[in-house]
Amino acid sequence: MFETIILMLDSTVRVAAPLILASLAGMFSERSGVVNIALEGKLLAAAFAGAAVAHTTGSAWIGLLAGISVSVLLALIHGFASITHRGDQVVSGMAINILAAGLTVTLGRYWFHQGGQTPSLSGAARFAPITLPGADAVKDTPIIGLLYSELISGHSVIEYIAFIAVPISWYVLFKTRFGLRLRAVGESPSAVDTAGISVIGMRYSAMVICGILVGLGGVYLSVGQTAQFLPNMSAGKGYMALAALIFGKWRPVTAMSACLLFGFLDALAIRLQGVTIDGIVIPVQAIEALPYALTVFLLAGFIGTAIAPKAIGVPYTKERE
Repeated sequence: MFETIILMLDSTVRVAAPLILASLAGMFSERSGVVNIALEGKLLAAAFAGAAVAHTTGSAWIGLLAGISVSVLLALIHGFASITHRGDQVVSGMAINILAAGLTVTLGRYWFHQGGQTPSLSGAARFAPITLPGADAVKDTPIIGLLYSELISGHSVIEYIAFIAVPISWYVLFKTRFGLRLRAVGESPSAVDTAGISVIGMRYSAMVICGILVGLGGVYLSVGQTAQFLPNMSAGKGYMALAALIFGKWRPVTAMSACLLFGFLDALAIRLQGVTIDGIVIPVQAIEALPYALTVFLLAGFIGTAIAPKAIGVPYTKERE
């Protein structure tokens, strides 16, 4: 039983890593006042760019740089439409999602001729699990050995980055001048503008940070977790990250907790496949829908009052003197 629990938690960490990164990305964006429903498209685009470049160059790190660059580019396009031109932020976000879903498959078919997939990655072209010092030595030690060698050790570098990013994001957002200004822009942009701080500059800065974080999550999906890009491999993770952000009330630690919960539900769904109740086999589709159904259930019944930043979704127009 203990081994089963550890394996479940290990799977939870792997599934939750891209959710955490995307959720933190959305937090910076929405704390600045920009609705970011485009997390799904950025995850997918970064996953494709990372896998395609990693396969071409044979380097996972160059693939990571490419995935982050594409994600930042999409974030800036989103910012250009919604910040500079004050367009509808939800519409521009959905446009990016649709663009990414279609363009990744089209380019994949044109470049690799594998139905939209990229070739499998191996060796230096993928992020392999890292074995921490002493993990093999204590592997057979009861309880502690399994905890260290299986749950703590054996993850890729991006998974460790995802969890390290949580306290860093908390510190930046709540303990630095930049974080104070960012939160102020999302609450009262006119007051920030009066104080001589550029609202547009702060929002664009948030979009760049958002692009970097969600780019890390997208590259993890293809170069770290699957070692290959698959069409629509984000599978709604961007929307789940957004749900986790709302569930966590736009705070890093609580958002991470929500991501871990969703990751555990996803890992549980994988474990439940093939389970029978009184001789009746539960349909695979019902099991796969479990995390999404429970996500809606939890958001509807247990989130309580989630107060979004006051200026979220509202384009800012500088008052003329």
